[in-house]
Amino acid sequence: MFHWGLQSFVVLLPEIQAAFQLSGVGVGAILTVREAVSGLVSLPGGVVVDMLRRHSGVFLTVCIVGFSIGTLIMGLSPVYALLIVGMGVVAVSHSIWHLLAAASLSHHFPNRRATALSFHGVGGSVGDVVGPLVTGALLALLSWRGLLSVYAAPPLFLAFLMLFGLRNIGRAESGEVEIVEFKARMAATRELLKMPTLWGITLVKGLRGMSLVALLTAIPLYLGNELDLGPFTRGYHVGLLIAAGLIAKPVAGYLSDRVGRKMVLVPGLLWSCAMCLLLIVFSDGIAFTVLITLLGLFLYPDQPILTAAALDIVDRNVASTMLGMTSFAAFGLSALSPLIAGALYESAGVTATLYYVAALFALAAVIMLILPLSRAGRTQTQSAR
Repeated sequence: MFHWGLQSFVVLLPEIQAAFQLSGVGVGAILTVREAVSGLVSLPGGVVVDMLRRHSGVFLTVCIVGFSIGTLIMGLSPVYALLIVGMGVVAVSHSIWHLLAAASLSHHFPNRRATALSFHGVGGSVGDVVGPLVTGALLALLSWRGLLSVYAAPPLFLAFLMLFGLRNIGRAESGEVEIVEFKARMAATRELLKMPTLWGITLVKGLRGMSLVALLTAIPLYLGNELDLGPFTRGYHVGLLIAAGLIAKPVAGYLSDRVGRKMVLVPGLLWSCAMCLLLIVFSDGIAFTVLITLLGLFLYPDQPILTAAALDIVDRNVASTMLGMTSFAAFGLSALSPLIAGALYESAGVTATLYYVAALFALAAVIMLILPLSRAGRTQTQSAR
């Protein structure tokens, strides 16, 4: 549901650009707000989530309601500023939801983190794929405002189900010991800041985020403005960008649990870099469509593996805190990327934007290559302990 809404919004960008008479930078600013707000809320949010883990079910329900409210605000927004406010509400809900979800799965599947997180990510990928297709088709019947207003309704129904279905999430099992004192938790949090490998993973995560939001800023504008494709065809291509990950995501997660995070991440990041460069050469026609699909093979499957790599090296009692810290830093990097992508697209076209994205993927691959991760996915320092 979260991903359905977020990816559907990307398909609507050309309509929103026309409605508010926005430049490429103005369009990029919408996604910049999403990235910046997600990052800002994730830092305190991670600490709070760890401290109040017993109430995770309530937190998750509130996130769903917040997503609904934010979507409705965007759908009803008569001015650009109110659209930005709605996007901020959606970003807060989206960020806290993912902190809770990842920490819970890490706790329940400590020996199969990447596999569990990857299967969890398949749910998001289904929304990523189906959402743009359905949205592109519905734009023939509804305006973008009406469509967002309709999308605000189903989450409210699901919120009631989640309140009961997830009421026991986050509660300690028999025999488990939790860090509950504030001073002890703060001390554990400070230890996270002393882990260089964790910050290396965070940097890779940030570069990957910069690449993704740059693509999601430029590609819909390129499809609509330069290739003159209709809403459904735009949605089809955005869906293709994600569809390959439906199968690749759990496979990549399983492999990273077996052979190590680095052995999967480095080739995958280099693959994404190569596909972006090929898109410059084959910029339209069937070759463009095929390359969009091939780019999606690792565009989304890398995220749960990066999360698992970070969770490998921290105690579960500060899992959400760690995820909040790394998300804060990563979102801080990616927040400027839509503005950069929008400016590059406006001044030099999609080719310059793709060179920019390819360079980010290449840099992320180099950094991941030199990080001291062992074959099993854990850092050498963790293994020594």
